[in-house]
Amino acid sequence: MEIIATNIGERKEIDWKGKKVITGIFKYPTRHAIFLNTEKVKGDAICNREHHGGIDKAVYGYSFKHYDYWKKLYSNLEWNFGMFGENLTITDLDESKVYVGDIYKAGEVILEATKPRQPCMKLGVRFNNMKIVKQFWKQDFSGIYFKVLKKGEVRAGDKLQLIKKCADNPTIAEVYRYKRIKKSFLI
Repeated sequence: MEIIATNIGERKEIDWKGKKVITGIFKYPTRHAIFLNTEKVKGDAICNREHHGGIDKAVYGYSFKHYDYWKKLYSNLEWNFGMFGENLTITDLDESKVYVGDIYKAGEVILEATKPRQPCMKLGVRFNNMKIVKQFWKQDFSGIYFKVLKKGEVRAGDKLQLIKKCADNPTIAEVYRYKRIKKSFLI
């Protein structure tokens, strides 16, 4: 796997149907390396610390492979890397093959896969369509949150190399399906 884009975003205030929404989901590719710290990506806005950032969700990775699926549904959008709020756009990040606890090296950093991303209304704001939230839940294209075990810089072109596999743990996709089922019972 290869990192094809490093993405950061600024704090943005949006008027969403008469309501003020503060978000950092509008991320765009950088032309330089980004610094992955233990609780966040340096220079990247985190506007809701309860659900983003922190030790277990310091970095969000999303697969470029999933972009084709979404582009067909949202062909009217102007597409760029970072569309899903990811810090790292990775060639073929497959949630069904990454286990919770798997450890990767990329650039100067060591990352541990921790959990899937659960979509929120800010994804709908980003796509200018709240349908994306339910559609996102129905796919196993959650992306992956990572813990930073060794901080440092990563850049586009860096390989994401598996250095420890935790195959006794559930995959990220399995955890996401479980959360999806649990959520459906709560609705």
